[in-house]
Amino acid sequence: MKEFAAPAMNSLEQFDALIIGAGQAGPPLAQRLTAAGQKVCLIERKLFGGTCVNTGCMPTKTLVASAYAAQLARRAAQYGVDVGGAVRVDMRVVRQRAATVTLNARHGVEQWLQQMPHCTVVRGQARFESATQLRVGERVFGAPRIFINVGARAIVPDIPGLTTVPYLTNSSIVELDRLPQHLIILGGSYIGLEFAQMYRRFGSTVTVVERAAAVATREDPDVSQAIREILEAEGITIHTGTAVVAVARNADGDITVRLRRDGVESEVCGSDLLLATGRRPNTDDLGLAAAGVQCSAAGHVTVDDALSTSVPGIWALGECNGHGAFTHTAYNDFEIVAANLLDGANRKLSARIAAYALYIDPPLGRVGLTHTQAQRSGRPLLINHRPMTRVGRAVEKNETLGFMKIIADAQTRRILGAAILGVGGDEAIHGVLDLMNADQPYTTLQWAVPIHPTVSELLPTLVNGLHPPQG
Repeated sequence: MKEFAAPAMNSLEQFDALIIGAGQAGPPLAQRLTAAGQKVCLIERKLFGGTCVNTGCMPTKTLVASAYAAQLARRAAQYGVDVGGAVRVDMRVVRQRAATVTLNARHGVEQWLQQMPHCTVVRGQARFESATQLRVGERVFGAPRIFINVGARAIVPDIPGLTTVPYLTNSSIVELDRLPQHLIILGGSYIGLEFAQMYRRFGSTVTVVERAAAVATREDPDVSQAIREILEAEGITIHTGTAVVAVARNADGDITVRLRRDGVESEVCGSDLLLATGRRPNTDDLGLAAAGVQCSAAGHVTVDDALSTSVPGIWALGECNGHGAFTHTAYNDFEIVAANLLDGANRKLSARIAAYALYIDPPLGRVGLTHTQAQRSGRPLLINHRPMTRVGRAVEKNETLGFMKIIADAQTRRILGAAILGVGGDEAIHGVLDLMNADQPYTTLQWAVPIHPTVSELLPTLVNGLHPPQG
């Protein structure tokens, strides 16, 4: 890291821009600004790379890959392969593989910033002193532009007894090098479901408790139900419409979770407890009030269509602004801000088409509106649905769970949304996403000549069969 003479205590160190956080938006923004000749200070209080590198995408998808390998080995006989006995998982090796991926990426980000000309890296907690100044310990930094990129963390719900029991979050569970005998997961959304399947495949007994009436409630009912059936078929117990009344630690060290559903109470006892009940932005200790920066009731920094906050000269990027809890949306926030500030563009947050994936196996790729959301819009709709059992690539791989679904506007002939729950769904969905970003009618896709055999080759077939919804 660049070495500088220690400044006088509380003397103002002036820059062209200050960036709080080295997550997915901060480092590339620092690169664009410094390449434009600006003097930048990036402040990071903990781990370089943010959630994605350290506790999110990179370690978890590495774990998902190990869990998939274990499951595929168990199914080897279906492909005519004899693995010669029971499949065993070494959690220490699994954990070390994920840690190596994370450490390599983290060090890469840190080294990139250290070697970046005109960029000063400061370690510590930043707090606003005013709309143009930040304090880190005894040092004060000033700049006409400040960019907030502080991410979010797991919510710890207010449950009686929770302070008396050990629990895991998405951050701490990726550090485990042992196999929980029985993992109880509070929360049936994306994070909880991914860990549920992966640990079941590693060999744990897994129970998921969800307060809502379904898992993955953002999805259409048919998608949600299919996800549930996939997980239950692997032996995962799922309780929906169920509230957690209290938790307690037993004399033998296990954890008892008391549940209530339809007025009836019951208990589930497990060795480990994972909290996957949502996330909260890391904005409560930034001193935003000193700068006049407004936040929502949930703590997300309020931004406009250009990601500017309520205070001119201050922007918020990434998960802390509440407009996307994903690596790709954080990076797109950087792209919007950089293009507008440095390239004279007029890019807008509202132009972004929502897309994401759920990394269970098979994965769910999603883009645009759900069918339910499209119906609420009042537009005349077209829809088509195809089970993965009719997708040649899925049949060849013997991975036929799930289905493909697409929704379009009958008048404009634009695709409104799609879901691919099936093998390769997280990749195949990009054919739809690209068409939507190009603002082309679905008829353009009808005449494409895709590669065979792939999952994507069914997209022209899917749009060819679009029809008005039944009922």
